[in-house]
Amino acid sequence: MARIAVIGANGTIGSAIVAEAAARGHVVTAVVRDPDRYRGEAAFVERADVLDPAEVARIAAGQDVLVSAVGGGNGPGHLALIEPAARSLVEGLRSLGERAPRLVAVGGAGSLETAPGVRAWDAPGLPEPVLQTMHAHGAALDYYRTVSDVRWTVLSPAAEIGPGERTGRYRTGLEQLLTDAAGHSRISVPDYAVALVDEVDQPEHIGERYTCCSL
Repeated sequence: MARIAVIGANGTIGSAIVAEAAARGHVVTAVVRDPDRYRGEAAFVERADVLDPAEVARIAAGQDVLVSAVGGGNGPGHLALIEPAARSLVEGLRSLGERAPRLVAVGGAGSLETAPGVRAWDAPGLPEPVLQTMHAHGAALDYYRTVSDVRWTVLSPAAEIGPGERTGRYRTGLEQLLTDAAGHSRISVPDYAVALVDEVDQPEHIGERYTCCSL
């Protein structure tokens, strides 16, 4: 049993992570902007601003793992959130020193390679708001890769992530965009949550980004 705080617990991915972690018996704290509106399965609820390192340190203290489900959606607003949140998360955890929990962050698929030297965000015809969010996640990952004094992990989903069943089955990789047996790059939100909480339970990717896809 681990103590896990999930930032962005009201979001689609964040709520699935909370549900998966709680079902496994972990003690989960949902970190949200408006606790009065929270209706999820976390044992505790906290209000915090992910862009405030002092707030990050406060909610991370005493936890075993801090999960950041910040991001998602489209548009320029995420440019002001995703990479700055990564910096705030690291600064807040650094302030805790050896007492800092591990950080597991939800990433994006845009920076995954589809061919040598080609990334998913290089595909023609992508709408500008989608590209902005992809590059925001890419900038956050670039920043994490400069960090060696905080135990971080980033999990990038397949190209498509959305509603679906929880099969509990998936495959993982590192820098290449994965596809399933039919050639599609996709994963359901519940199976993405399974992959992330599996990393919480059995760390295999500290200090690196990995990705997951349906079988």
